[in-house]
Amino acid sequence: MKAKVYFSKNITPEKVVEMYRALGADLPGKVAVKVHSGEKGNQNFLHPEFWRPMVDAVHGTIVECNTAYGDASGGVRDHTEAHMKLMEEHGWTKYFDVDLMDAEGPDIVWPIPNGKVLKENHVGKNIVNYDSMLVLAHFKGHPMGGYGGALKQLAIGCASRAGKALIHSAGRTDDRFETWKQHADSVAFPEAMADAAFSVAEHFKGKIAYINVMKNLSVDCDCCVVAEDPCMKDIGILASLDPVAIDQACIDLVMSSDDPGKEHFMERVTSRNGIHTIETAADLGCGTREYELIEM
Repeated sequence: MKAKVYFSKNITPEKVVEMYRALGADLPGKVAVKVHSGEKGNQNFLHPEFWRPMVDAVHGTIVECNTAYGDASGGVRDHTEAHMKLMEEHGWTKYFDVDLMDAEGPDIVWPIPNGKVLKENHVGKNIVNYDSMLVLAHFKGHPMGGYGGALKQLAIGCASRAGKALIHSAGRTDDRFETWKQHADSVAFPEAMADAAFSVAEHFKGKIAYINVMKNLSVDCDCCVVAEDPCMKDIGILASLDPVAIDQACIDLVMSSDDPGKEHFMERVTSRNGIHTIETAADLGCGTREYELIEM
């Protein structure tokens, strides 16, 4: 059965809310809203003012987790004090309640019995305080994963520092200082990403929705301190209840574009085997790559 993916070329905060409403999603109770808060110095991340109407519409709490990398990258989000200071500088705390889910341990460990690479996922312990989740993704490239969308938000986005180390090392270590010596290859890493994404999607099954915004289409992620400027024109907003379908639809929209920058963007995706994350997530039963694109 094909998943429904809603699409609009009109990128506005109000359109995000309209597309969410079209999903008919039921997000009960306390809603975790997963965003990318943007690394210090990054110029491409989507600012809180853009997301504000959507977050307000679900009375959500902004959730994030600390990163696994540290000073060597120039990033500051690897420990709670600096991360929260940056959340304030970027304006998130001005508008919303903000929860760094792994600010205090111990992590929650979720088993992944059928995982391709990971048999468990380490997530910020506060995730269990939420009844439902809204995943707001800025679709763009990624230095290691090829691209970042809904599946990355579920995987790396909800993982604690130890969980991020496990994903990046394909389960070899949960030590963030050792993981960079034991990087996963271009098959194991996307499979580990899919494993982790599956565990979060399963936890919130029936109580989770996804919105991808194809704006500021750089080959680099919002986690990069120095990111390359966008190489393509903005494409639009997508909304779905299926994380696999929404990411596949984004890739397809890039590939079908007549924008001359698409070759550079897709080189980043394919050189990192990024589509294998989508393939593996579908194989795990996280969603389907078959979808109906409904333009609004």
